[in-house]
Amino acid sequence: MDYKAERREVARFMRRAYKLKLTTTSGGNFSRRVGDGLVAITPSQLDKGRMRGRRIALVDLEGKNLTPEIKISSEAHMHLRIYQRFPHISAIIHAHPVTASAFCCAETPIRHDLLAEQYCLMQAPLMVPYSMTSGLELADIVAEYAGRAPCLLMRNHGVTTTGASLLQAFDRLELLEIAAQLTLIMPKLDGVKGLDDDQKRELDAMMRAMDR
Repeated sequence: MDYKAERREVARFMRRAYKLKLTTTSGGNFSRRVGDGLVAITPSQLDKGRMRGRRIALVDLEGKNLTPEIKISSEAHMHLRIYQRFPHISAIIHAHPVTASAFCCAETPIRHDLLAEQYCLMQAPLMVPYSMTSGLELADIVAEYAGRAPCLLMRNHGVTTTGASLLQAFDRLELLEIAAQLTLIMPKLDGVKGLDDDQKRELDAMMRAMDR
């Protein structure tokens, strides 16, 4: 099978991210599981704003490229390490949204407790220590942190979100960027209040009930 529908979905979300300025022409890479032990992943050195399904590569979990005419992303190792370690993760987005990426270069944490939606759907983002881009060390470090949280800030690099689907991973990407923007805006306002402990416990209980 060539998984045309799944590859078109990856391309569609990549174009959407570029249109919303959540990544750059050459930056970022998206992927999702397809079939049995296969991954559809964006290619290297192609315009992200004009991505099409026929340009999305298919690889197995060991990194064998089943579409050799397509050069796979230089950070495919990072995606594959995460998929190898965490069967519940079915989609991964690595991107460079401007505001969230700024926090990748700072010690200030992004607040995820200002809005209920962010608190429920993205969790507190974690900072991943710096490692050389595209390397196996980076892949191992990011995979380790991906088991702790679905939203990751990669030190001096960009962000990565994961999910059970591309829609969920993309939703978290947007929520992360909005949370970063709110974190910058809120100190300029008077009387800012985040969710209190009782409100958080109530939301936690609601999410647990929804997962049953």
